Amino acid sequence: MSIKINHLWSLLVFSLLVRLISLSAYPLMDTTEARYGEMARLMVETGNWLTPQFDYGVPFWGKPPMFTWMSAYGIELFGLNEFAVRAPHWFAGVFTILLIAFMAKKANFNPLIASVVLATCGIFSIAAGAVMTDMALTLTITIAMVGFYYAWLNYEKKKESRIWGYISFAGLGLALLAKGPVAIVLMGIAVFPWLVLQHGFKGAFFTLWQRFPLISGMMLMSAIALPWYIMAEIATPNFLNYFIVGEHFNRFFVSGWEGDLYGSAHDEPKGMIWLFWIQSAAPWSIVLPILTWCRRDKIKQVNKSNPGFISFFICWLLSPLILFTMAGNILPAYVLPGIPALGMLVAVCVTEKDNKWFTSVSLILPVVLMIALLVLNLGKADQKSDRLIYEYTVEEFPIYYVNKRPFSGQFYSQGRAKLLNNKNEIAELTDYYLIGKKRDTNLFFESGYEQCLLLLSAPSKRELYHCSLKR
Repeated sequence: MSIKINHLWSLLVFSLLVRLISLSAYPLMDTTEARYGEMARLMVETGNWLTPQFDYGVPFWGKPPMFTWMSAYGIELFGLNEFAVRAPHWFAGVFTILLIAFMAKKANFNPLIASVVLATCGIFSIAAGAVMTDMALTLTITIAMVGFYYAWLNYEKKKESRIWGYISFAGLGLALLAKGPVAIVLMGIAVFPWLVLQHGFKGAFFTLWQRFPLISGMMLMSAIALPWYIMAEIATPNFLNYFIVGEHFNRFFVSGWEGDLYGSAHDEPKGMIWLFWIQSAAPWSIVLPILTWCRRDKIKQVNKSNPGFISFFICWLLSPLILFTMAGNILPAYVLPGIPALGMLVAVCVTEKDNKWFTSVSLILPVVLMIALLVLNLGKADQKSDRLIYEYTVEEFPIYYVNKRPFSGQFYSQGRAKLLNNKNEIAELTDYYLIGKKRDTNLFFESGYEQCLLLLSAPSKRELYHCSLKR
């Protein structure tokens, strides 16, 4: 039985809809999503669209602003809620799927198979709807790679090739706003070895000069990205030093880097990125090696009819793995920029007789996601978020955290929650809320502040008290 078009459409729509519906089904959890969601909220509230802020008046130098812009525009469109800050990242995922489907169709492979693979790939589905930087980078890298391939392929059609070349450089310019210079390194690791495979070492340089608008393209890339970098440095001096040196060298090559201003560095064993790929890209990371072995005859035919096509996507897939092989400070999401190539490679290998197993594998992720949502809604998510606490507060009273204020507290209080630095801040207050973990609030009460009534012991292990001088 062949894989019917209607069947593939059903798989794709089901997978995308499950993820779309999930966007508002659970709170922003500490630390990543709540932190980035709060930065988007701050951007909208303060009107400062130039420099993302870690807190009021505190610039965030860790990442360029594209992911914050995306969530901030979501807030402008849909209001302040979980769906608003996540939805733009879902749309970025859908657009990435469309680009890969476009490439598959032009190469006479089934675009729906490539689309279904991406929509049901673990890390892609998670990131397409999570408030993180990674889907913005993946989309922009995909734009750059698509433009690069067709600029190379259509070199005899000078005008068409030049347009694709500009699209590639525009994608790189946007990638600089999504993640920074690491995007150029990622793409270079993918495309230059591939050009060497096609044309030899010397021929690769000649091909770059002959088939791509290098000078005008780099000018376009700079025109897109450079103004923001200049304005950001002027607005908050020392940004470039921290971002370029700290975030692009020390973060990846200094294990346990202690210069991170916004969290703690991860210290993973060298080569861990490959294990992350197997885990994060499941189930297709497991399927692809089996498919390539079983379909080696088909792969040989594709290589004969379309030289360089398969190796292009292999190089693309491997580029983040190669870049981060020797890095210790990494996360599973770092494999994501190469994941779109996974969809194409599976589409190349799947045949008309693969209906049953392809359907079964494609349903794994949506089913797991629905189970995860059920678990999250049974209270698991509230263990990592303070959203529930703010259902028990009113706007009239100020809110103070003892010892530590989580980002979810900042987001769901809409910036009203403050960290209690000095007890003099509350000495003359008539009514206020006090939030903290039991060990911290106990220390507070031992100091003589006992005029507080416990309102809630939240799943996040924080207690909410209403304090009043009237008691």
